[in-house]
Amino acid sequence: MKILNHPNIVKLFEVIETEKTLYLVMEYASGADQTPPLLSERGSTIVSAVQYCHQKKIVHRDLKAENLLLDADMNIKIADFGFSNEFTMGSKLDTFCGSPPYAAPELFQGKKYDGPEVDVWSLGVILYTLVSGSLPFDGQNLKELRERVLRGKYRIPFYMSTDCENLLKSFLVLNPSKRGTLERCVEP
Repeated sequence: MKILNHPNIVKLFEVIETEKTLYLVMEYASGADQTPPLLSERGSTIVSAVQYCHQKKIVHRDLKAENLLLDADMNIKIADFGFSNEFTMGSKLDTFCGSPPYAAPELFQGKKYDGPEVDVWSLGVILYTLVSGSLPFDGQNLKELRERVLRGKYRIPFYMSTDCENLLKSFLVLNPSKRGTLERCVEP
């Protein structure tokens, strides 16, 4: 995480390790109470920060609304890189990590993955949540949630813009090889 230097990623300044404890000295994000309207207006900054991570060959693997913080100037900061990992395209990862409501279908299926595609799915869930105020896939228990994610069906709110709907339809694709990429998302 020390190699990441982006205005929308919480900075790690120092790691102090003692015999029994590991301390992380990090940037303070004081405005943790994010509001959906503010975040939805700044969705491109979230995408930019995740794209930056992927360019640095880092996959977050726990992207969720709760890991989006605000600094004193109300800038979005991505936090909690506890499950992050380096990746190499073609060298598969196999750890299921992150929060189930934001987890990609391939994680529920126990399949190996390259890395960025699971972050793209999570970004789709975040975007949906920020715009609609609810999760696209939810269940009373993990089994029900898994079934809903693997079906890949979600309701598009009537007030969602066509651009937002198209972005969601490219991010929330069951087949990871057909899922949209962040590069295509930010193309002019």
